[in-house]
Amino acid sequence: MKIRNLVAGFGVFFLLTPIVNAGTPMQVWRCQLNDNISEEEVMARAVEWKAAATKVPGGEGLSQSIMFPVAAGADGLGTDILYTVQWKSFSHFGEWWDHYNDSDAAALEGQTMTCHGSGLWEREEG
Repeated sequence: MKIRNLVAGFGVFFLLTPIVNAGTPMQVWRCQLNDNISEEEVMARAVEWKAAATKVPGGEGLSQSIMFPVAAGADGLGTDILYTVQWKSFSHFGEWWDHYNDSDAAALEGQTMTCHGSGLWEREEG
């Protein structure tokens, strides 16, 4: 009986190890700025959005970054910036995503930019 429990325990451990060791989720959005919006206004709104987004369940430790192009070719979609959001884990992302639509953070969307596509990526440190 002890050996069976030990083998079962190791089985569970090996099944969960990839989840525990998974990289962190990062969503990358391609966005177009609304007319007459400055970089400073984008950054100010980003601070407001992050404050609201971290209050959504699963948003603890959420981080964001905004990338303004210096030298980039046009993508044909009107992308002015890349907006990234990163969570501590995929379970944090899932919880956050489940609660996002009814949040104050969701209500702030569209004030400075319109985003036309995103992808959820797994980020690994190298």
